[in-house]
Amino acid sequence: MQMINVIVNFRRYLKRRNYSPHSVKYYLNILTQFVRWVDVPLEWVTARKIDDYMDYLHQKRMQPASINSYLAIIRVFYNYLKYEEKIKLSNPIKTGCRLRVPRPLPRSLREEEIKHFFDAIQSTRDRAIFRLMLRCGLRVEEVSNLTLGAIDLKRRRVMVVNGKGSKDRVVYLSDDAADALGAYLKQRSHYRVKKVFLVEKGVYKGRPISVRGIQKRMECYASKARLKVCCHQLRHTMATQLLNADAEVETIQDLLGHNWITTTQRYCKVSNVKVQRDYFKAMAVILERSTQHSSSPMLSSE
Repeated sequence: MQMINVIVNFRRYLKRRNYSPHSVKYYLNILTQFVRWVDVPLEWVTARKIDDYMDYLHQKRMQPASINSYLAIIRVFYNYLKYEEKIKLSNPIKTGCRLRVPRPLPRSLREEEIKHFFDAIQSTRDRAIFRLMLRCGLRVEEVSNLTLGAIDLKRRRVMVVNGKGSKDRVVYLSDDAADALGAYLKQRSHYRVKKVFLVEKGVYKGRPISVRGIQKRMECYASKARLKVCCHQLRHTMATQLLNADAEVETIQDLLGHNWITTTQRYCKVSNVKVQRDYFKAMAVILERSTQHSSSPMLSSE
């Protein structure tokens, strides 16, 4: 088997199925590492060899979720070899070999934490960036890739183009998010650049700000506010706040761009004021009934 040709063909296979450039690059990097590690032809790799590979990844102190990701990619590659390249082999990645992964509930910010965080922000640009994350539920990549043409301030909406999973969706601007974004756009220069958020200082001034650039600003403000917070927590906070304001789970799913409603339903387990309210309302009825029952005279049997 000419491994270089096979990997090139696999790359074309992923592109034909509309995998994002980032995903294609990630898949190929993982496969390259695996091919370099394995000391037998791919057709000879067994489940036992995969166990050794998992031990190797453990020794590198990789997280269980990352190991599962590696295994999933190798499984896809072996299925490609079997069904597309018509190579006679069995897939060594067996069902059930995934590692158990803890799934901590998403943590949202309290109102006082949100205030402390935004009090630490002086930049008009950064205030707009993080308001969009908090009020629109945008991922950091979606903020970085946001273009001027996607913003409709008059109709208070933003078109998220080519979001996670290459999906488009529409999100809406709250009053404070619209104000923050409008204030930034009024002072923004370099109008020929399509991306909204630009670097403001240094040799890269005027170029679109990168994902890492936004994350570094988050780290800076979190440190100033003495908070443990990341960009994605602003998205979690929006979902939790909407849920507590009685928004439908299906609505939140659409706004966040989740494929599966089960992903959105995880927020139902986090600081759900609606659950708390329903609990105490129902419990008051139960206790009232219990009191009435205990105070009613018992009928004596003859």
